Amino acid sequence: MDLSLIAAHFSDISWIFFALIFGLLVTFVSLPPMVGYLVAGFVLSAIGMQSGETLNSVANIGVTILLFSIGLKLNIKDLLRAEIWAVSVIHMLITVVVFGTLVFVISFSGLQEFAGLSVPESVLIAFALSFSSTVFAVKVLDDKSEMSSLHGKIAIGILIMQDLLAVIFLTATSGKVPSYWALLLLLLIPLRPYLVKILQYVGRGELLILSGMLLALGGASLFDLVGIKADLGALLLGVLLAGNEKSESLAKSLLSFKEIFLVAFFLGIGFYGVPSITAIIIAVALSVLMLGKSYLFFRLLTKFKLRSRTGFLTSLSLSNYSEFGLIVGYIGVSSGWMSPEWLVIIALALSITFTMSSVANARAHDLYASLENQLYRYETIERLPDDKPIDVQDAQVLVFGMGRVGTGVYDTLFSQYGEKLLGIDYDQDAVNRQIEEGRKVILGDATDYDFWERLRPGSVKLILLDMPNTNEAIDAVHMIKRNKYEVIIAAAVKHNDCISLLKDAGVDFVFNIYAEAGSGFANHVSENICLKLD
Repeated sequence: MDLSLIAAHFSDISWIFFALIFGLLVTFVSLPPMVGYLVAGFVLSAIGMQSGETLNSVANIGVTILLFSIGLKLNIKDLLRAEIWAVSVIHMLITVVVFGTLVFVISFSGLQEFAGLSVPESVLIAFALSFSSTVFAVKVLDDKSEMSSLHGKIAIGILIMQDLLAVIFLTATSGKVPSYWALLLLLLIPLRPYLVKILQYVGRGELLILSGMLLALGGASLFDLVGIKADLGALLLGVLLAGNEKSESLAKSLLSFKEIFLVAFFLGIGFYGVPSITAIIIAVALSVLMLGKSYLFFRLLTKFKLRSRTGFLTSLSLSNYSEFGLIVGYIGVSSGWMSPEWLVIIALALSITFTMSSVANARAHDLYASLENQLYRYETIERLPDDKPIDVQDAQVLVFGMGRVGTGVYDTLFSQYGEKLLGIDYDQDAVNRQIEEGRKVILGDATDYDFWERLRPGSVKLILLDMPNTNEAIDAVHMIKRNKYEVIIAAAVKHNDCISLLKDAGVDFVFNIYAEAGSGFANHVSENICLKLD
């Protein structure tokens, strides 16, 4: 990696300017900034600018750090769940067969872009369109604080399965066979305790960030050195380090760097050319067909005993085409299997579905509420153990979010409410830890409509929300009000501008953690220390 490329990229203010302007513009219509970055790439391409090696190198760093971060949060046992590996494989097979047949039939229509496509070439295009975007889904789930929710875990699991299939394809088409030295990578497994100790020793701050960058980029380089795809190395090294107290801190430390580098990735997608009118029409048609992919995900997930809500939210996260389609397209063009214009078509379809998926995911819970009666009939009678509606029994006080603040609230109220107090968190690992420490905590999601339908309004008197995402907290408040529960609602926030939003939504008491912590600290000192003033 030539570090001068990074310096050159960030010294060119034009890239940053266009990314910022278009990123801001799309936020005015409630779209995520990444859509603006895609548009910025198309605009820069239209005015004749080229991406070059610089932008590609920075984008590659972003993808590498992203995959490493995914690995840090991954529980390998999740991939063994049938609703993940089976759904991934079945969905890909059906998509390739249906899309491949459709593309091959259209090849007889006389359209220039489809002219002369053989069966293998049609299958290749369908294969490229069968993937969903890992970069997009992780970004959306991160922004909504839903990475640890059941639908978030299933979506990420499916995407990782797709990534593994992608790596197999790339390895097969590259003709690059792993060397015998690749067997030495197995030594990383017994080295895990020592790598974890290093992370614990560096503590926090810049040393932790440097350690994470070294492990992500070093793991990628190590795998590439022995003939295995570099991105797979970053992902697997993250998986190797997952499951310890430092992995979450490391993922959070890398978050800002990951997002900065991914700006280059989204800009780079737009540099594949300016689409023609025909290419735009084809891309729009492919974007409409993406709805079929989403529907297929939903039907498969419900067949595997997931509730309609979980299946719907999972399928929304996967409702887009993938940047991997561009990689497949590049391989196809380089090998002479398809027209170069297919790169532009796939890039445009990717951008359109990113926009469609962004709008849908921003309104995911409202969409489900409006479609619930139609979607509910697809559910099977039997449910997965961790996807059953929750009964809070005779609890009078509910604490949503059992992080550090939520745990402190629970412990403080326990002396008053005892067994009438119940903690709720959507992260199964967090729930398990709380139960081991003797607290009464169950798995649940405050934004789950089924949860509120099962809740008995006569028993609950007080609801406390410690939810990091203000929009999710507002959604929960709306559901409480919609079900006419006569309860007192309190919420914790970190920023003053969130207070008015929550109060307007109907929250009775809003507590600013940082402001009140400082006030509490000062009062504690004043009450317990006698100051002698001259």
